Amino acid sequence: MQVKSLQPSPAQLRNLEDKPQPLAAEFLGTLLLVFFGVGAAVLAAEYVGTLGIALTFGFVMLALAYAIGPISGSHVNPAVTLGMLLAGRIDLEMAVKYWIGQIVGGIAGAALLFLVAKQVPGLRTSETFGSNGFGDRSAVHINTGGAFVAELILTFLFVYVVLAVTHKVAVIGFDGLPIGIALATAHLVGIPLTGTSVNPARSIGPALFAGGAALTQLWLFIVAPLVGAGIAAYVHMITHPRPNRMPATEPDVG
Repeated sequence: MQVKSLQPSPAQLRNLEDKPQPLAAEFLGTLLLVFFGVGAAVLAAEYVGTLGIALTFGFVMLALAYAIGPISGSHVNPAVTLGMLLAGRIDLEMAVKYWIGQIVGGIAGAALLFLVAKQVPGLRTSETFGSNGFGDRSAVHINTGGAFVAELILTFLFVYVVLAVTHKVAVIGFDGLPIGIALATAHLVGIPLTGTSVNPARSIGPALFAGGAALTQLWLFIVAPLVGAGIAAYVHMITHPRPNRMPATEPDVG
């Protein structure tokens, strides 16, 4: 039995280009992902551990896939949007709008989390606050090159899974589940290494409030995920030769 797609069709995306719903969905989705995912690391790490943090990111992503997937595709991640752009799913104008919504949403989510964290006595937010890092800011002290490769591979996995799962106009049953599983898996491996970014918007927001080394190291968590997304889009077009590309023109069905 076919159910409603987690991704809007190309025609639906074009019809929504001048409407606020997709941008608002990407803003809200990224806000929630940062607040709850990073919040698990900032507020509940000693209670839930690495597994709990990873599952929080995965569960929130899974919930968002069904909640806002039919509206915007639930990218909530500039790297995913880049992958969709390179795979021919969306055009550049829509991608830029998504990037703006995602980055602003990530900052807003971090701001709300910062407000809550400040109400917890003794909780330190400076230079940490769930931000990503390498060297002495990594649990295993991974170096710059290792952090770059790790983020590239982790993002490749996530973006490739998103592209593979959503390449059909209609999805079956629980096809959204691999998206959440892939993000949780990336966090299980990546948290000890870099804190796991795979999402520039997730990294930018917390780094702005953490300050210090979180900001000086931020470049890696913007560049590496975007490179990983680009490679994922290229590989996906090889392994899935008939992706759901947005056609140049479409018959008027009105």
